Amino acid sequence: MRIEKDTVVSLTYELLDSTGEVMEKTDSPITYLHGGYDGIFPMVEEELHSKEAGYSCSVYMEPENTFGEYDSQLVRVEPRDAFPDNIVVGMQFEGGEEDSDDVLIFTVTDIADDKVVVDGNHPLAGKALRFDCTVVSVRPATAEELSHGHVHGDHGHEH
Repeated sequence: MRIEKDTVVSLTYELLDSTGEVMEKTDSPITYLHGGYDGIFPMVEEELHSKEAGYSCSVYMEPENTFGEYDSQLVRVEPRDAFPDNIVVGMQFEGGEEDSDDVLIFTVTDIADDKVVVDGNHPLAGKALRFDCTVVSVRPATAEELSHGHVHGDHGHEH
Protein backbone atom coordinates (compact mmCIF):
# COMPACT_ATOMS: atom_id res chain seq x y z
CA MET A 1 0.00 0.00 0.00
CA ARG A 2 1.23 3.50 -0.84
CA ILE A 3 1.47 6.31 1.68
CA GLU A 4 -1.37 8.69 0.82
CA LYS A 5 -3.59 11.11 2.73
CA ASP A 6 -5.47 9.36 5.55
CA THR A 7 -3.10 6.41 5.87
CA VAL A 8 -1.34 5.36 9.07
CA VAL A 9 2.42 5.10 8.66
CA SER A 10 4.69 3.16 11.02
CA LEU A 11 8.39 3.91 10.84
CA THR A 12 11.67 3.68 12.69
CA TYR A 13 13.88 6.74 12.80
CA GLU A 14 17.00 8.44 14.03
CA LEU A 15 17.21 12.19 14.50
CA LEU A 16 20.75 13.53 14.18
CA ASP A 17 22.27 16.99 14.56
CA SER A 18 24.57 18.57 11.96
CA THR A 19 27.63 16.84 13.47
CA GLY A 20 26.01 13.41 13.14
CA GLU A 21 25.30 13.01 16.86
CA VAL A 22 22.14 10.99 17.46
CA MET A 23 19.63 13.18 19.31
CA GLU A 24 16.76 10.66 19.30
CA LYS A 25 16.31 7.10 18.14
CA THR A 26 13.33 4.77 18.17
CA ASP A 27 13.48 1.44 19.94
CA SER A 28 10.21 0.42 18.33
CA PRO A 29 8.29 1.92 15.40
CA ILE A 30 6.27 5.11 15.81
CA THR A 31 3.05 5.76 13.92
CA TYR A 32 1.49 8.91 12.55
CA LEU A 33 -1.57 9.85 10.51
CA HIS A 34 -0.39 10.98 7.07
CA GLY A 35 -1.90 13.92 5.24
CA GLY A 36 -1.39 17.18 7.10
CA TYR A 37 -2.35 16.18 10.64
CA ASP A 38 0.91 17.55 12.14
CA GLY A 39 2.05 14.14 13.36
CA ILE A 40 5.52 14.43 11.81
CA PHE A 41 7.75 17.11 10.31
CA PRO A 42 6.10 18.42 7.10
CA MET A 43 9.30 17.90 5.07
CA VAL A 44 9.43 14.24 6.16
CA GLU A 45 5.75 13.78 5.34
CA GLU A 46 6.36 15.28 1.90
CA GLU A 47 9.30 12.92 1.28
CA LEU A 48 7.28 9.86 2.34
CA HIS A 49 4.18 10.69 0.28
CA SER A 50 3.40 7.93 -2.28
CA LYS A 51 6.16 5.64 -0.93
CA GLU A 52 5.63 2.11 0.43
CA ALA A 53 6.78 -0.09 3.31
CA GLY A 54 10.51 -0.67 3.14
CA TYR A 55 11.32 2.81 1.83
CA SER A 56 14.24 4.53 3.61
CA CYS A 57 15.34 8.14 3.38
CA SER A 58 17.31 10.96 5.00
CA VAL A 59 15.70 14.38 5.20
CA TYR A 60 17.89 17.40 6.04
CA MET A 61 16.04 20.24 7.75
CA GLU A 62 17.03 23.72 8.87
CA PRO A 63 15.68 25.04 12.22
CA GLU A 64 12.73 26.82 10.61
CA ASN A 65 11.49 23.40 9.42
CA THR A 66 11.87 21.68 12.80
CA PHE A 67 11.78 23.40 16.20
CA GLY A 68 12.46 26.98 15.11
CA GLU A 69 15.32 29.34 15.74
CA TYR A 70 16.63 29.74 19.28
CA ASP A 71 14.90 32.73 20.91
CA SER A 72 16.92 34.30 23.72
CA GLN A 73 13.78 36.13 24.90
CA LEU A 74 12.42 32.77 26.05
CA VAL A 75 15.19 32.50 28.66
CA ARG A 76 14.03 33.99 31.94
CA VAL A 77 15.44 34.55 35.40
CA GLU A 78 12.70 34.07 37.99
CA PRO A 79 12.65 34.41 41.79
CA ARG A 80 13.51 31.15 43.56
CA ASP A 81 10.49 31.42 45.86
CA ALA A 82 8.15 31.09 42.84
CA PHE A 83 9.16 27.40 42.56
CA PRO A 84 8.71 24.34 44.77
CA ASP A 85 11.41 23.54 47.33
CA ASN A 86 12.39 20.33 45.54
CA ILE A 87 13.23 22.04 42.22
CA VAL A 88 16.14 20.58 40.23
CA VAL A 89 17.78 21.36 36.90
CA GLY A 90 15.84 19.63 34.12
CA MET A 91 12.39 20.01 35.70
CA GLN A 92 9.76 21.41 33.37
CA PHE A 93 6.87 23.79 33.97
CA GLU A 94 4.10 25.22 31.80
CA GLY A 95 4.03 28.96 31.38
CA GLY A 96 3.28 31.75 28.98
CA GLU A 97 2.93 35.45 28.40
CA GLU A 98 0.23 37.45 30.13
CA ASP A 99 -2.83 38.01 27.94
CA SER A 100 -1.86 35.07 25.69
CA ASP A 101 -3.37 31.62 25.28
CA ASP A 102 -0.03 30.23 24.09
CA VAL A 103 1.45 27.79 26.59
CA LEU A 104 5.16 26.95 26.54
CA ILE A 105 7.10 24.31 28.38
CA PHE A 106 9.95 25.92 30.34
CA THR A 107 12.93 23.81 31.41
CA VAL A 108 14.96 24.73 34.50
CA THR A 109 18.54 25.24 33.31
CA ASP A 110 20.20 26.76 36.41
CA ILE A 111 19.41 27.33 40.08
CA ALA A 112 21.11 29.93 42.29
CA ASP A 113 20.41 30.91 45.90
CA ASP A 114 17.55 33.27 45.08
CA LYS A 115 17.07 32.86 41.29
CA VAL A 116 16.02 30.15 38.85
CA VAL A 117 16.83 30.26 35.13
CA VAL A 118 14.19 28.72 32.85
CA ASP A 119 14.27 28.28 29.07
CA GLY A 120 11.12 28.09 26.93
CA ASN A 121 12.96 27.00 23.78
CA HIS A 122 12.66 23.41 22.60
CA PRO A 123 15.96 21.64 23.42
CA LEU A 124 16.63 21.24 19.68
CA ALA A 125 15.70 24.83 18.72
CA GLY A 126 18.25 26.48 16.46
CA LYS A 127 19.71 23.20 15.23
CA ALA A 128 19.82 21.83 11.71
CA LEU A 129 18.68 18.20 11.87
CA ARG A 130 18.74 15.06 9.76
CA PHE A 131 15.81 12.65 10.01
CA ASP A 132 16.75 9.13 8.87
CA CYS A 133 13.81 6.75 8.67
CA THR A 134 12.53 3.48 7.28
CA VAL A 135 8.85 2.83 6.66
CA VAL A 136 7.78 -0.36 8.44
CA SER A 137 4.11 -0.49 7.42
CA VAL A 138 1.24 1.48 5.90
CA ARG A 139 -2.47 0.91 6.46
CA PRO A 140 -5.72 2.81 5.94
CA ALA A 141 -6.74 4.99 8.89
CA THR A 142 -9.94 4.05 10.73
CA ALA A 143 -12.94 6.38 10.73
CA GLU A 144 -12.30 7.08 14.42
CA GLU A 145 -8.65 8.00 13.78
CA LEU A 146 -9.69 10.36 11.00
CA SER A 147 -12.35 12.03 13.16
CA HIS A 148 -9.84 12.50 16.00
CA GLY A 149 -6.94 13.48 13.74
CA HIS A 150 -4.45 11.02 15.24
CA VAL A 151 -3.58 7.32 15.37
CA HIS A 152 -5.11 5.00 17.95
CA GLY A 153 -3.83 1.69 19.24
CA ASP A 154 -0.34 0.21 19.07
CA HIS A 155 2.32 2.96 19.11
CA GLY A 156 -0.37 5.61 18.69
CA HIS A 157 -2.60 7.59 21.02
CA GLU A 158 -4.67 5.72 23.60
CA HIS A 159 -7.77 7.26 25.17
